[in-house]
Amino acid sequence: MNKTEILRYLRTSSRVDDERLFDLIDSCCDEVNRFVNPKTLHRIFDCKVDGDKIIVENMTFTSQRLAENLKGCERVCLFGATLGTESDRLLRTYSSMDISRMAVLQACLASKIEEVCDRLEVKLIADGYSLRQRYSPGYFDLDITENKKIFELLDLTKRIGLTLTDTCQMVPTKSVTAFIGIENTGA
Repeated sequence: MNKTEILRYLRTSSRVDDERLFDLIDSCCDEVNRFVNPKTLHRIFDCKVDGDKIIVENMTFTSQRLAENLKGCERVCLFGATLGTESDRLLRTYSSMDISRMAVLQACLASKIEEVCDRLEVKLIADGYSLRQRYSPGYFDLDITENKKIFELLDLTKRIGLTLTDTCQMVPTKSVTAFIGIENTGA
């Protein structure tokens, strides 16, 4: 995990010089790496952008910003990623025992889920795809309720154990869904 990112999640300067903090970060990173089991699922779909509508399979997503991001793409990668239920258990355990450790653990888990997403992008690039920036429900004008459609298209609950609450929050909490536009390079 990236210590600079972890410090950013902690809202701490990357130039901090606190050995106790670094020891706590190392300890939390070790715990995350020992107990967390990331899972991902992705599929590449044909897509069509029409105004502020993005059509994938039989689903229409509405977002002007996502449409701008995907403009010119004929394919899109939809994916889900999760750190699993163990990440939530770790946070619950330390929330009542050690609030400092819980805060650092939260930052380590945030860094870990980003690392998982980044690895998927690296894999797609290695497979010959040219990618746009990933874009998730809940950002800007892409409503979080659009997660329901992603879950349906990918069958995330059955395949990687990711679920949605009735307010479209993901469980486990350290989870991501996103669109990644694929530029038309012939891959």
